[in-house]
Amino acid sequence: MLIDFHTHAFPPKLAARALGKLSYDAGGLTPQTDGTLESLKGLMACDGVDLSVVLAIATNPAQMHKVNDYAFEMNREEGIVAFGSVHPDATDALQELERIKAAGLKGVKLHPEFQGFYADDEKLKPIYRKISELGLITLFHAGEDYGYAPPYHAMPEHLKNALRWFDSPVVAAHWGGIGCGREVLDRLCGENLYFDLSYGYAAMAKPMAQAILDAHGPDRLLFGSDSPWHRPAWELQLLDTLDLSPEDREKIRWKNAAKLLELE
Repeated sequence: MLIDFHTHAFPPKLAARALGKLSYDAGGLTPQTDGTLESLKGLMACDGVDLSVVLAIATNPAQMHKVNDYAFEMNREEGIVAFGSVHPDATDALQELERIKAAGLKGVKLHPEFQGFYADDEKLKPIYRKISELGLITLFHAGEDYGYAPPYHAMPEHLKNALRWFDSPVVAAHWGGIGCGREVLDRLCGENLYFDLSYGYAAMAKPMAQAILDAHGPDRLLFGSDSPWHRPAWELQLLDTLDLSPEDREKIRWKNAAKLLELE
């Protein structure tokens, strides 16, 4: 069993344009799908993924409702669990969270770089408290972003500060933060949040990955790829080099995610 906790897909009419812009902005990253849900499903079948969490992101307030409408549509697909998104500057962000919950989605994705806020900005407190009230999972992009220059808005210190406003599960993507290994060890490991392991292959040095695993523990790690930018098979290659018992490997591959998503 394999659950990929970090993937992306776009509406068919927008996929090519969205993927092209994101690839260009990130320095020419080569996508591993064409950005559509059908292409993601093909990659899942090829790499042995049983279920993917597909993360929507509202990059501006005007598109928020349409982004979530497509998440609702994806969530009805077999093998897919879709997360919605709210934009901090949307006047109806709290009501949109209620709509996300009512539609049966399990969580929301927030991207402080794309959405222009610091993860520990006090203005986000009402949104975080509403997320907690509704019992939704929050997945943050964490650390650096290849399409943006510093300062970055979701570094380990920002995420640690933001945790005080949450009573529902929080996931920091990319091993707790792309390019932030030492800071993750010093500031986030041991805190009450999960890390997804997406975009670690060829970006996270094996000794640092092992150190984070040892410090944070296998019970709060979630397998992820960041498809279309990385393949699940690549991330498995990194995971399979780490010192893990068979039981702990299964926790990371799917058991932790199944419990968090209440699939068991």
